[in-house]
Amino acid sequence: MTTTTTQSTDEHMQSTALHRENTGERLINQGLLMRRITVGLSLAVVGAIHILDLPGKFAETPYLAFAYIGLILVAAVLVERVLVVGSRIDFLAAAALSAAVIIGFIVNRTVGMPMAAGDIGNWLEPLGLLSLAVEGFVIWQALVAVALHRTKR
Repeated sequence: MTTTTTQSTDEHMQSTALHRENTGERLINQGLLMRRITVGLSLAVVGAIHILDLPGKFAETPYLAFAYIGLILVAAVLVERVLVVGSRIDFLAAAALSAAVIIGFIVNRTVGMPMAAGDIGNWLEPLGLLSLAVEGFVIWQALVAVALHRTKR
């Protein structure tokens, strides 16, 4: 009788451990799915913000307009990658792109860009502030996704 009880207890413990493991894996997968959606949508917003600002850049500083086009294209590719694949590298690329845009904004507002000194000190420009907020959100969510990927393995 003791052997049967011990086997039943062992089986129950293994079943409970497997259930906890499956539940933990499911929560990680749900967290990753949420991060894929939020990062993908936020990158689309970053692209849209720069599309709105693009006509003015062609008139002011054409080289920045071409940089905006590059940013918009990279954001579009990353939206696809994050939503379809969602690998750690995709999330790191999303965070890196957003960080690069934030650095560009800071440089543009502090020392200015070549042939574009008009925005020095213009910290409160609405599209710029919106862009900073969304890019900061992308960085945060993307880095959480990278951490969840590490937990998954």
